[in-house]
Amino acid sequence: MKFLDVAKVYTGSGAGGNGCVSFRREKFIEYGGPNGGNGGKGGDLWAEAVENLNTLIDYRYQQHVMAKNGQHGMGREMSGANGDDAIMRVPVGTQIYEEDGETLICDLARAGQRVLLLRGGNGGFGNAHFKTSTNQAPRHANPGQPAEEKPIILKLKLIADAGLIGLPNAGKSTFLARVSAAKPKIADYPFTTLTPQLGVVRIDQTDFVLADLPGLIEGAHEGSGLGDRFLGHAERCGAILHLVDGTQSTIARAYKTIRGELEAYGHGLADKPEIVALNKIDAISKPELARKKAALEKASGAKVFLISGVSGEGVNDVLRAMASEINKRRNKERRGDAAAGAWSP
Repeated sequence: MKFLDVAKVYTGSGAGGNGCVSFRREKFIEYGGPNGGNGGKGGDLWAEAVENLNTLIDYRYQQHVMAKNGQHGMGREMSGANGDDAIMRVPVGTQIYEEDGETLICDLARAGQRVLLLRGGNGGFGNAHFKTSTNQAPRHANPGQPAEEKPIILKLKLIADAGLIGLPNAGKSTFLARVSAAKPKIADYPFTTLTPQLGVVRIDQTDFVLADLPGLIEGAHEGSGLGDRFLGHAERCGAILHLVDGTQSTIARAYKTIRGELEAYGHGLADKPEIVALNKIDAISKPELARKKAALEKASGAKVFLISGVSGEGVNDVLRAMASEINKRRNKERRGDAAAGAWSP
């Protein structure tokens, strides 16, 4: 299935049905009176987050989503049927914006969450609604309310607990394949990963979702390479694992390049807990490894893990560090939910 994380959809609710002008006409009934029915209500437009979806590709081929109109009222005081609602089923983590792409309408971050986007028009009253003792034969009815229409922008930000970032060929896909059952494409050329890949990791009774993001290069925030369009999938992560290719000569520069792109992107990515790991240590001699580790620690100002995605050396230590950061965030969220649901007089 092709991955698509941005889509523009033209949406509309249903128009209300018109009220009916009708009079009872039966033999031996001299004064039948008005009996026009009301129009039916137009259908609403809903957005619902569902599980088992991880792409917006459906809305590449279905770019118009419209609810049904309500039926018109009829004689014998028969009301028109209400129009069927339209439900847009989107992956968990989808954000819905106005047409400008900046004004947020809603953020569907939980499975089963539903949001009313457009309300259907009410049906018009038939002439039977207007009869009174002083107006016993009304000859007018209300039209149904018109439908609402609006173009919207869907943006998917995958729900992952941790994200993998780094330059192309830093070994991110190899690491993901090592620690999870995911089968990302692995090759010896840059930009092997063209779309985010997800994998479920289990370490010391802690399960979390790890996202492998396409590699960044210098100037990605200006559109170089694949740009930074996939960094939005890291905005929901509780921690970031920054992999640095240990076989390259400019270790510090590689680290600072990625940090510069995160700061240029914004949205709080540069402030997230970061775990730094020097990868591919199986291909580096011990004296050179010590020198590169010291250079990376100086550039990052943090502890540097030594790992090898191929041999698995040091991988569990990194996973435990990631699990610790993720558990901290989960505990904080639980305390926040408990405080929000606490009873107060």
